[in-house]
Amino acid sequence: MQRMGMVIGLNAEKIEEYKRLHAAVWPDVLTMITACHIRNYSIFLKEPENLLFSYFEYHGEDFDADMKIMAADPVTQDWWAVCMPCQKPLDTRKDGEWWASMDEVFHHD
Repeated sequence: MQRMGMVIGLNAEKIEEYKRLHAAVWPDVLTMITACHIRNYSIFLKEPENLLFSYFEYHGEDFDADMKIMAADPVTQDWWAVCMPCQKPLDTRKDGEWWASMDEVFHHD
């Protein structure tokens, strides 16, 4: 299992829309998340900076391959199309990233 942390900005005028969307995530999106070996997935919002922090645990063997499967799913693509306009990617993210990956510097069970 691999713990994953990611961060992205959230447009201030889209906060309520983003909360509304995530209060009722489409069932097929949740099914795809699970099928791609993601568990214990949470997204947190820090205001007034309007930063979203996501945490999840990856239980698969090939994260990149599973993310390609997720990205190819038409329902997930539709979901992203409604969520992405709410988000504001960090200027410092790596090439090819939307959400910026974070390095784990501490963990305690």
